Amino acid sequence: MKFRRVAVCFLLVGLGILESAAQSRESYRGLLNRQVASDKLPGPAHLRDYLSDGKLQLSLHDAIVLTLENNSAVRVEETQVETDKFSLLNTLHPFDPQLQAIFNVSRYSNAGTNQLQGVGVSGNSTLNQLTQSGQITYNQTFQTGTNVQVQLGGIKTSTNSTFYFFNPYTSSTLNLQFIQPLLRNRGLFVNRAPIVIARRVLAQSRASFEAEVNDAILQAVRQYWAVVQDRGNLQVEEKSLEAADVSYQRDKRALELGALPPLDIYRSESEVASRRVQMIQAEYTLKQAEDVLRVTLGASQDPYFGALDLNLTEQPDPAGELRTIDAATAVQQAQAERPEVLAARYALANDDTSIRVAHNQLKPDLSLTGFYQSSGLGGDQFSLTTGQLISQGGVGSSFGQLFGFGFPGYGGTLTLNLPIKNRAAQAALGGALVARHRDLYSAQQVREQVGLDVSNSIHQLEEAKLTLVAGRTALDLAQKALVAEQRKYELGAETIFFVLDAQTRLADAELSQLQAQVGYQVAVAAVDHATGGLLQPYHVQIAELSQ
Repeated sequence: MKFRRVAVCFLLVGLGILESAAQSRESYRGLLNRQVASDKLPGPAHLRDYLSDGKLQLSLHDAIVLTLENNSAVRVEETQVETDKFSLLNTLHPFDPQLQAIFNVSRYSNAGTNQLQGVGVSGNSTLNQLTQSGQITYNQTFQTGTNVQVQLGGIKTSTNSTFYFFNPYTSSTLNLQFIQPLLRNRGLFVNRAPIVIARRVLAQSRASFEAEVNDAILQAVRQYWAVVQDRGNLQVEEKSLEAADVSYQRDKRALELGALPPLDIYRSESEVASRRVQMIQAEYTLKQAEDVLRVTLGASQDPYFGALDLNLTEQPDPAGELRTIDAATAVQQAQAERPEVLAARYALANDDTSIRVAHNQLKPDLSLTGFYQSSGLGGDQFSLTTGQLISQGGVGSSFGQLFGFGFPGYGGTLTLNLPIKNRAAQAALGGALVARHRDLYSAQQVREQVGLDVSNSIHQLEEAKLTLVAGRTALDLAQKALVAEQRKYELGAETIFFVLDAQTRLADAELSQLQAQVGYQVAVAAVDHATGGLLQPYHVQIAELSQ
């Protein structure tokens, strides 16, 4: 009965382990459900917050927020970060403790063959034996490379053999064992190396994700201003068409009154037709730019939002003083803050770690194994001569002897594995050295590209500033020229040709000025992107990683 209670205890421990494992599985299943997207993708987020009068009313900041929430390219890059989080979790697996509980029951019946089996004396020649055993094993490898195993077990055996002076008897054992590498795989560094590398890979993924966000914001800025520019172009073309139509109507009335030769009407009429073509082209260019922006914002994911018109509230004309950038300071800032540079540093750090691990694998494999053991025995003791019961015992007496450590055992083993050749380790070291050599050039390439990005963005900004100032002057002169030509035409000093030409020049100046304004806005964003500071103006922060 006592041993049955112990068996029940073993079963309860086993059930507890299973329950704990089930809880762990449920916990990680919940984590997976939260982290990994389901087969059914969610719709675009928060678009209804920007509905106004049947349109999507968006500032530049609103467009960036929607891009980061709904853009598919950003979400794809984010999944890589989540994947590397689980990869980091997997590197901790070798150091997870393991607890195992086993309970076993077996009964055997054999025909007796000789008196030495202790059967057949009473006419029954069948040898019966019942064995019940239980065992709990705890196993764990520590980050020093030390493996520790603790094993507690017990066996209860009963038989009908008359040669057992303990029957039934219970034996118990406690075994403590450790294995410690002394050369290869010894110490914290080499055993923690996969964890350190996985953490850097995760940080590298975060840097790559930040770079993707940086690119997505710049893309959203460019597409937003492209729509603003194309909408302004359409307004300029509409105004130019109206001006040409006014001139045509004036010439038409003059023709009807006989003040204009019949052949002169074709010039203003053809100008109206030409400008109508330009207006149609500008209208469809705007539609295409709006469709591209809708994809970036995620509005195209829902047919309802994809059909709504866009009302962009930002004005292209820059407010305040034009921005000035110091080239040396911008390059220094970019080398310190661009996520691409940070990702290259993590790659080089991992290469150094891999090289050190590869050197460690070239060492001989020398390990020390030690154990300590204690045992106990209990049961009903009988006299083999008289068959009388001498003493009673069981599980309690067996475990009493076990933890009394009266029957100890201990020992140690020193094992040396010395391979004649270790080509796998040599190949791993060579591969690590080549990887570092490659990543050194890759890091240099990244730094060169970052410097070129900064230089190009600064040149773009300076060009936009000069173009903006010159465009204002050109627009002012074009307006004055149109007024002058219109006055001359009204006085009969010039023909309609000069008026129409002045109208065309004014439209070109307005388009150039609008292009210069948008170019300046995009150039400012390009400078921030090149220096790694595009997230700050729009208050975008990448969440810190929990490791």
